[in-house]
Amino acid sequence: MTKRWITGILAVALTGSLLAGCGSAGQQQGGAAEGQGGQQEQRTLVISTWGFAEDFFRKEVYEPFEKEHNVKIVLEIGNNAERLNKVRQGSSNVDLMYLSDYYAQQGIEAGIFEKLDRSRIPNLNEIYESAKAPLGEDYGPAYTIGALGIAYDPQAAGREIKSWKDLWSPDLAKKITMPNITSTSGPMMVDAASIVSGSEAFNEDQAFAKLKELNPGVVKYYSKTSEFVNMFAQGEAAAGPIMEMYVKDLQAAVPTAKFVIPEEGAYAIMNTVNVVKGSKNKELAEDFINWHLSKEVQEKLAKGRIDSPVNKNVQLSAEEAQGITYGAEVVDKLRKLDMKFVNEQLKNWIDRFNREVSK
Repeated sequence: MTKRWITGILAVALTGSLLAGCGSAGQQQGGAAEGQGGQQEQRTLVISTWGFAEDFFRKEVYEPFEKEHNVKIVLEIGNNAERLNKVRQGSSNVDLMYLSDYYAQQGIEAGIFEKLDRSRIPNLNEIYESAKAPLGEDYGPAYTIGALGIAYDPQAAGREIKSWKDLWSPDLAKKITMPNITSTSGPMMVDAASIVSGSEAFNEDQAFAKLKELNPGVVKYYSKTSEFVNMFAQGEAAAGPIMEMYVKDLQAAVPTAKFVIPEEGAYAIMNTVNVVKGSKNKELAEDFINWHLSKEVQEKLAKGRIDSPVNKNVQLSAEEAQGITYGAEVVDKLRKLDMKFVNEQLKNWIDRFNREVSK
């Protein structure tokens, strides 16, 4: 609870008369290939992403960049695991890859990302410190940071929820939904369980003991947010961990639903963007990252309630900030897991969860 610039070859004129009236088949460094009459041929930038709010992204993010850079953006859509596996297997020609930090760390360990040239991304200076290099200086920034807290329906739950430990209350038995251990937020629940156990430092054994204790009261371990919303809408569940950005969907189905940041702290879920190794459009991909981090794009996405902004210059009214993880004071207080440690432990955690908790 992750692409490259075509390094062009300039055709060298031996004599002016030899090239008179001829188009160049070469390319300019950092530019597109020139066609007949010296016109630049349109390039293609392949972006691997989730596909949510695609119409909004197409109009507000992709099309302005396409026009300015004479590029056609093509999307490869799927969930984190599916898209990461395609790149790992070499069955994808992706240039730029969007992944949650949990999966991006796996991509780093698999060696599938290029090292960024941060000098080409000046808007990195305009974002929260925690977003600049969440997985190391060589790799991509977080373009959004969301809060994982608890959503609940006070009417169905029959109580107020303020803490992670409230999920263990006997009166919420058979009213709880929890993220699957293999989901982005699954490992965060291992950490939360350790906190609930009373351990000051992370304690794996105590965490799994608490998860085992909670298991009889869990209606279902969800893998998709739509499952969470459906369970609430059908009265099957009344509380559970969810990202703040999805609460608007929950409230559309259950208007009385609330979102709370637990008193022990909500968890930061960072979505990152990286250039894929072998991309022929590395510099163009870095330009796109810079564009996505700009105040203009970040503000549009925030006001559209698509993504929480990381650009510090974005200003939102109280109404615009509803349902958005917004402001340095909020972001700085979020609990952040060491994703390198998480991925080192993940296989063992999944095994223990299947053997000890959900058996």
